Amino acid sequence: MSGYRVALIDDHEIVARGFADLFSTIPGIEVVATVGSVSALLDSLAPGDHLDLAILDLRLADGSTVAGNVDSLRERGIDVLAFTGGDDAQLMRFAARSGVLGVVRKSESTAVLLDAVTRAAAGEPVASTEWAAALDGDPDLADAGLSPRERQVLSLYAAGAKAPLVASRAGIAESTVIDYIRRVRSKYERVGRPANTKVDLYKRALEDGILPIPGL
Repeated sequence: MSGYRVALIDDHEIVARGFADLFSTIPGIEVVATVGSVSALLDSLAPGDHLDLAILDLRLADGSTVAGNVDSLRERGIDVLAFTGGDDAQLMRFAARSGVLGVVRKSESTAVLLDAVTRAAAGEPVASTEWAAALDGDPDLADAGLSPRERQVLSLYAAGAKAPLVASRAGIAESTVIDYIRRVRSKYERVGRPANTKVDLYKRALEDGILPIPGL
């Protein structure tokens, strides 16, 4: 692995400079752009350019919306990590519902920020107490109505177990595990909370308290 390519979208010049300086000496992370808007980032990418992660300030001054920004980035195959002052739970809810990999506060320590960016650049969800609190207070987070058995299978599968191991631990056939996962995805889809990937399933499990928030 030659390294992850990341970009920061933040319209505060001091924040952008500090971020770039912080990561300039970190092996495996290349900050390829620090820009003030999503449109500026996308316009700067040449055809075929690959970007692993965009670290997105949730409060930009260009009139863009969180959902619109996240959608634009994900449509280009770019994962998103929300970067916020943490003073607006509604913005964090918008971000979580839009499909970001996690939320990290600007006030976090250097170690926490480095860990979050490194994990998100690798496509891993970054759970945090802020993300959990925002989702916990979200009145629009629809209940998927999973059965106890579906919740059990989801808890094992979303935590990283492959279907054969889930089958062994749950005492059911592997084909039944696959059927349960298909039903779980369908139920989440019906309530407007898509879970098309294993990362999505992990996030849904965190949101619904089926898996614990790491570190809590």
